[in-house]
Amino acid sequence: MTTDHGYPAVRMHIAGEWCQGGTGRTAPIVNPATEEVIGYVPLATGADLDRALDAAAEGFRTWRDTPVARRTEILHTAADLLTERAVAVGRIMTLEQGKPLAEATGEARRVADTLRWHADDARRAYGRIIPSAPGTLLSVRREPIGPVAAFVPWNFPAGGPMRKISSALSAGCSIVIKASEETPATAAALVGCFEDAGLPAGVLNLVFGEPAEVSAQLIASQVTRLVAFTGSVPVGKLLAAAAGKVMKPSLMELGGHAPVIVCSDADPAVAARRAARAKFANAGQVCTSPSRFLVHENLVEDFTAEFVKAAEAVVVGDGLAEGTTMGPLANERRMRAMRRLTADAVNRGATVRTGGERLDRAGYFYAPTVLTDVPADADLMREEPFGPIAPIVPFTDLDEALATANELPYGLAAYGFTESAATAERLVRELEAGILSLNHCGGSVSEAPSGGVKESGYGREGGPEALDAYLVTKRVSHLLAG
Repeated sequence: MTTDHGYPAVRMHIAGEWCQGGTGRTAPIVNPATEEVIGYVPLATGADLDRALDAAAEGFRTWRDTPVARRTEILHTAADLLTERAVAVGRIMTLEQGKPLAEATGEARRVADTLRWHADDARRAYGRIIPSAPGTLLSVRREPIGPVAAFVPWNFPAGGPMRKISSALSAGCSIVIKASEETPATAAALVGCFEDAGLPAGVLNLVFGEPAEVSAQLIASQVTRLVAFTGSVPVGKLLAAAAGKVMKPSLMELGGHAPVIVCSDADPAVAARRAARAKFANAGQVCTSPSRFLVHENLVEDFTAEFVKAAEAVVVGDGLAEGTTMGPLANERRMRAMRRLTADAVNRGATVRTGGERLDRAGYFYAPTVLTDVPADADLMREEPFGPIAPIVPFTDLDEALATANELPYGLAAYGFTESAATAERLVRELEAGILSLNHCGGSVSEAPSGGVKESGYGREGGPEALDAYLVTKRVSHLLAG
C-alpha cells in the first residue's frame, strides 16, 4: 500500500506482525524537498513497547538456539533481498530524507554488504581452551548478550538501523529498534527483507514513538541487556546515564566536529577537491563529515579557491531529479541551525566566499557554503554544523594545527593531507580521534571499526570489534569426573 506520493504506508513490526499501534497516534512524515506531508508514522504506546519487549525475550531464546549456519543463511538471504530491492528502497529514502537517489541506492546496497560481512564474521566468534591442571577443562566461551534496545537517527535511514541490526542478529541477539520518526519507511523496508528471508518472529522488532518515552521504557526493562545508540552527544549522555542506573552496558556512537589538517607539503587543489566531495555528501549531515578545515598559510588561498570552485559546482535539488548531487537538509531544524551558524560567524568577522543562504524555492535547500576569516570563538568552530558549511582557517605550524584540532571535547573523525610519511605518522599519533583518514576523506567500511573517543562515545561498530558489545565472555572451569 502506498500514498499518492508513491510513499509506502508505515507500520511498526512487533512479534512478527505489522501493526499500527495501540491508540492510532501518528506523526506526519515530510518530504524535505517539497515540505509536503507524504505519510504518517505510528507512535507506540507503553503497551506496544511491552509487547515488543516480550517478543524480543521469546525471539532471543529461539534465535540464540538456532544453529549458526542457519542464522547465517537467513541473514545472507535478507542481504540478497535488500540488494534486489535497493533501487526501490533508495527511492523511499530520498522521499523521506532528501539525499540524491544515487546516494540512497548506494547506501542500501552498501548496508546489504555490511549484513553479509557481520553474518560471516559471527561464525568466527571463537572461544578458546586454556591449558590447566590434569582433569580440569578451562575454557572461554562467547555468547550473545541478549535482547538489545537500539536507537538510531535520520541521516542514514538504512545505514543507521543496519549497523545495529546486523551486529545484533549476527551475534545471536534479538533486538527492539526505534528508528527515526522522520525516516521510518526505509527502516520498515529493511525489516521486510528479514521477514521475507524467514527470520523467526520476535527476533527483530521495529517501533516508533516519542523518543523520551520509548527510551525510558526500553532501557529500564529487565528484558533489555544492551543499549545501542547513534546520535547527538547530549542525548547520548542521557541514555548512557539511564543505562548506567540499571547497570546495563551501552554502545554510544555520538557526534563529532572533524578537523582536516592540510600540511605545508600537500597538494592544495587535490586536498580541496577530496575534502569538498566529503563535505557536501548527504548535505553535510554526517557525524564524520569534515567540518573544520585547518590549512597551512602557504596553501590557504589555493585551497580556498579550489574548494569554492567545487562548492559552486554542486547541483542542489530534489534528490529524485536527474543530475542532482546534493539534496535538501532533512528538516527545518537543520535549516535554522545553518542560518544561525552562518550569521554568528559573519557577525564575528567571517567572510562568505560562496553560499551562505537558503535557496529561494520550496524545500529545505541551503547553498553549499564556504567561509574564511572565521574566528576561533565563532559557534561554527565549536559546534558540529551537521550541514553544508565549510570554515577554512589558516595555520602557521603543525603544533598550532594539532592544538586547534584537539581542543574540543569531541574525538570521532579526523583527516590529514601530507606527502611526508613522518608527518603522517605524527598525525596518526597525535590526533585525538577514533577514525583517521590520510590524503582522503573516505567513509566507514564494514571490515574496519568505527567509533569515537572523548565525548564522541565508546564502543566500535564495523570490523571484528563490532560484535564485542553484543557478546558476553564466559569463563568455564570444568573439573572432569573421575
